Amino acid sequence: MRVFMSAGEASGDAHGASVIEALRSRVPDLTIEGIGGPRMVAAGLTAIEPMESPSVVGLVEAIRSVPVHVRALKTIERVFRRHSHDVAVLIDYPGFHLKVAAAARRAGVPVLYYIAPQLWAWGAWRAKALRRNVRSLAVVLPFEEQFFRMRGIAAEFVGHPLLDRPPGRTRQSLRNELHAAAQAPVLGLFPGSRPQEVARLWPAFRDAANMLRFELPGLQTVVAGVMGASYAGCSGFEIWEDRARDVMILADVAVCKSGTTTLEAVLAGTPMVVAYRMHGVSYAVARRAVKLSHVSLVNLLAARSVVTELLQHDVTAENLADALRPLLDPASPAASDQRRAFEEIRDSLGTPGASRRVAQMACRLVA
Repeated sequence: MRVFMSAGEASGDAHGASVIEALRSRVPDLTIEGIGGPRMVAAGLTAIEPMESPSVVGLVEAIRSVPVHVRALKTIERVFRRHSHDVAVLIDYPGFHLKVAAAARRAGVPVLYYIAPQLWAWGAWRAKALRRNVRSLAVVLPFEEQFFRMRGIAAEFVGHPLLDRPPGRTRQSLRNELHAAAQAPVLGLFPGSRPQEVARLWPAFRDAANMLRFELPGLQTVVAGVMGASYAGCSGFEIWEDRARDVMILADVAVCKSGTTTLEAVLAGTPMVVAYRMHGVSYAVARRAVKLSHVSLVNLLAARSVVTELLQHDVTAENLADALRPLLDPASPAASDQRRAFEEIRDSLGTPGASRRVAQMACRLVA
């Protein structure tokens, strides 16, 4: 069995590695090649191109990445001509992978797309290309299965891959590491995993934290840091690099970049405020294209406003501090209401085993 697999960013690399392990448990003599990061390579992928890092968000940023994508697509087309693949598994990253799916179809390779493009948010017109080029779609949000099936796309809800992770550390052990006083509240800052996101969000996150630290002298602030990003003016803060999950478990309250990080907060039961900024041109385009009442996954899954969302020019230190202040008391109605909603959302995310189900779907396409 020869499989082509591709992921475009760090989260896709992690999900892809889990799928490779699940496939190898079913097909020990599996041959797998494609595009991925260190986790997929460690799991057995033969990389034909390096995974782009960091990945991009927004129209302007995407335009800057066109040369990289064009080169990678040409390499993939050569690989498809050279080898006879039984199936292609493409993970998230739709701007690039929808083109890869078309190339695979032309080469006669059935495509399984894992973590669907968010056509329900914008770009529903792309459903036609998805229906033409993708044989099967593995979706990770519960409402997506019906959305895509109504558009003639074979979709299956496999559960969210975050549920597959082993248990994390205990909050008490992390507080011990932080040397946090018994009753000291901890504020977690999650300004993003990409340097461009951090650059836009960090100043407001930092200044909001400093405002709250002035009001609550015992407040401790921990940043979920990433390599390559700058956190200027962080005196008095702890920066835990590449430990976002630990920071989320540790925190009493968090301010999060919109995205999967908000589901991390849901699973940890951490009350939060959600914020996002992007390039001005990208935001202007998004305002016209996106027709949603909410931006965060938390509010979308709950189908109501559970967490405060601050976007673009509303992402100020004052607005963030105002939204965080009532959440710092764990017994407050605001914090209690969020935690109750998080329990409902957790139940909607399915059961563990997403990678195993994706492997089963891939094998069905080969059979």
